[in-house]
Amino acid sequence: MSENSTNSPKRKHTLLPVLVVLFLVAYGMMTMLIVEQGNTIESQRLLIKQLFSDSAELSAMKGHEALKRHAPARPKTYAQRPPQPRVRPHQTEPRVDSPQAPADPQRSAISL
Repeated sequence: MSENSTNSPKRKHTLLPVLVVLFLVAYGMMTMLIVEQGNTIESQRLLIKQLFSDSAELSAMKGHEALKRHAPARPKTYAQRPPQPRVRPHQTEPRVDSPQAPADPQRSAISL
């Protein structure tokens, strides 16, 4: 019976190197996955930036195209009007000052 008792503990230790190797392989694969995900996210970020700039450029082109289409439909009377002379009403009317009571010097000094 002493042989049986000595073999049992050795079997538990024989799986330890296999588990360590499996752990290292799994850790390596997880590291590769994280690196690849980072590369994918960076590629997607650059693609989104490019798509945004393309979208902005397309919107600007559509805006210019819409202005070109609607430009002939505008009436040209605004551009043909002669400029109106500016007349200020105070230039032609004389200024009249109304009489006021003299200011009280004691009330004009305000302190906070």
